[in-house]
Amino acid sequence: MGAFDLLRIAGSSLGAHQTWLDALANNIANVNTITPTSQGAFQAQMPVLASAAGGGVEVTGIALGDATGRLVNDPSNPLADADGYVRAPDIDLASQMTQLVMAQRGFQASVQVTKDAQDTYSSALQIGRG
Repeated sequence: MGAFDLLRIAGSSLGAHQTWLDALANNIANVNTITPTSQGAFQAQMPVLASAAGGGVEVTGIALGDATGRLVNDPSNPLADADGYVRAPDIDLASQMTQLVMAQRGFQASVQVTKDAQDTYSSALQIGRG
């Protein structure tokens, strides 16, 4: 492991967690998005991660949830079909909120690793000065 690999690896973790947080925020913001039954529902997003060459992690894509969603009977909705149905995303808000806490904690841990590595490297550079 090179001298500054820890910073690179922690930085890659920060980027991955930020992507995860962004996807979760988008999912939560669209949990109540309604579309006509003739269209697909909002598709939840989830980052796809892989090990990066030399250590760390990288986002290799975004997996999308099922566009089928779920049918909701709401005849008063202007988007309802002739039978009174609209399409809603099949997103479990409780699961999204749980993942949000995990992503936030992972981000915070990566920030702390970055700070600790910076402090260690700074101290090492101070050796011999004086």
